[in-house]
Amino acid sequence: MYNTFKTLHSYWAYLVLLILVLATFNALVKSFGKKEYHAKDFRISLFTLIVSHIQLIIAIVLFFAADYLSLIQEMGMGAIMKNAVLRSNIVEHPLTMLIAIALITIGYSKHKKKLTSASKFKTIAIFYSIALVLVLAKIPWSTWFNS
Repeated sequence: MYNTFKTLHSYWAYLVLLILVLATFNALVKSFGKKEYHAKDFRISLFTLIVSHIQLIIAIVLFFAADYLSLIQEMGMGAIMKNAVLRSNIVEHPLTMLIAIALITIGYSKHKKKLTSASKFKTIAIFYSIALVLVLAKIPWSTWFNS
């Protein structure tokens, strides 16, 4: 089960990254270009929200399948924090990605309440851009390229 979810988490991450980049650049380009907000823009933002939340569910299952909780109990949090790989896998990566998904969710929710195209695109651009930076910062690139 662990290997299945690890593979799924890794490959789904490509889709999340692709659609997040697309949604971010769509919002930035149309915001600076003063374009009108259309149903296609709404769908891109919504699809970004959906795929990121699916990735979160996969990640939660993976976290518990990896049995990190018993590892924390055995080693203690101090030892986990001293080990760079474990700290990244147990603390930094999950927390950063959770914050990124929260930003996507907040940006999506806030943009729906805006009345003008400019404010809709600006909201999506800000929240999704910050989320994209966080995702890019904490993707385990060495693991990705060795898979």
